[in-house]
Amino acid sequence: MTNIAGNEQLTEEEQMARFMKKIEQDEKIEADDWMPDEYRNALIKLISMHGISEIMGALPEKEWVPKAPSLRRKLGIMAKVQDEMGHGQLLLRVAEDLMKPYGKTREHIMRDLFSGDLKFHNVFHMEAPTWGDAGLIGWLVDGAAIISQTNMLGASYGPYARALKRICAEEVFHAQHGEAIIMALAEGTDEQKALVQDAIDRWWEALLMFFGPADAKTTGSSKQDITIKYKIRTKTNEQLRQDFFTKYVPRMLSLGLKLPDETMYYDEEQELWVYKQPDWNRFKEIIRNNGPKSKERLRLRELSYDNNAWVREALSPSGKVG
Repeated sequence: MTNIAGNEQLTEEEQMARFMKKIEQDEKIEADDWMPDEYRNALIKLISMHGISEIMGALPEKEWVPKAPSLRRKLGIMAKVQDEMGHGQLLLRVAEDLMKPYGKTREHIMRDLFSGDLKFHNVFHMEAPTWGDAGLIGWLVDGAAIISQTNMLGASYGPYARALKRICAEEVFHAQHGEAIIMALAEGTDEQKALVQDAIDRWWEALLMFFGPADAKTTGSSKQDITIKYKIRTKTNEQLRQDFFTKYVPRMLSLGLKLPDETMYYDEEQELWVYKQPDWNRFKEIIRNNGPKSKERLRLRELSYDNNAWVREALSPSGKVG
């Protein structure tokens, strides 16, 4: 159990009771506050994965910087890539503070990524072969991210909640950027419209997987239960997925797009969307770095990290990095 100066006179049970009282009263937990290991470890895992996913998520769109169809589009996607990298660095700083009692740094996070111990989001293992994919990432992937992240704006951990406030504000612009690309294509030639439909067909299963399995039985993990228990978030994976359907299915249909799932419908009685489950075994394979672009993007990130070690060394007070 992590010890924080000033609480030595309290028993473990008293520390836990005080901590849970703060959680229940919606008070923020700060980096130097006492917290149980379960809470700290859940935050480290969540925020590290989020931060790394922001960085890895910039790579599919980075591929389109030199291929964007106009200077305006090129400038827009360059700005988006820059924002995503900034989000990643901000979140890794938050995770690093949480890791200090364990003697770990950002260097450990990056090495865990390269070794496969730290996962990144399933959608960023996917290919983006057309300009339609570039637009869809902004429109639907970032749209899904906004739904997930706004659910944690009131997170009990103060540094994460404050970081999310800034990130979500910028993600709104990213989603608008993607929607503008999709709208231009959807209102264009038959070939341009086909780019959008093809992208949706390719990304549909990955989008369903975005929020994670509905229950712990699928993965053997109770991570979502822990995050709800400690008010890091308020909704389950399935509730977030249903919110995504409610927001975006009508928008897709209004553009004349076809849902890749012909069985999908809205059940008025249950007030939920009924849909075909994705292949969750495939999900497990993807996040184990066996997706279409997993190896290539990880190698690109590792080369970049190693080649720029001199920058970290120059900025380090000791002149060295771990």
